[in-house]
Amino acid sequence: MGRGRTKVYFDGGCRPNPGPVEVAVVVRGQVHVFDDLGHGTNSDAEWLALIRALELVQAQAIADAELIGDALEVVRQANAALAAGQAAPGHAQAFLTLAAAVRPARVRWIKRAQNLAGIALVARHPR
Repeated sequence: MGRGRTKVYFDGGCRPNPGPVEVAVVVRGQVHVFDDLGHGTNSDAEWLALIRALELVQAQAIADAELIGDALEVVRQANAALAAGQAAPGHAQAFLTLAAAVRPARVRWIKRAQNLAGIALVARHPR
């Protein structure tokens, strides 16, 4: 019996919004945090998280990755770009260009409470 897809969780945010961008990606239980991505909006942060997730998938030679995030609009736009083979300039185009090398098996939305990358980001900012 073969292994299933590798689940790769991504999330991004800014504190405040707009502000410094931070993203997290969880691959095989390992948390990767990137907080040197400049300033932007929460939308920028979500896109950068998705892009970082795909970069990590490619760096680790994961052939059948499922990219999972809680930003519904980013997930929808990424899937539309993959389906059409074209995207508007900016983050979506950067993602599509990167996906040309190794295409993710799936980009999927989940609830925020289920997103391991989001949980990792929240843990960095205790209340």
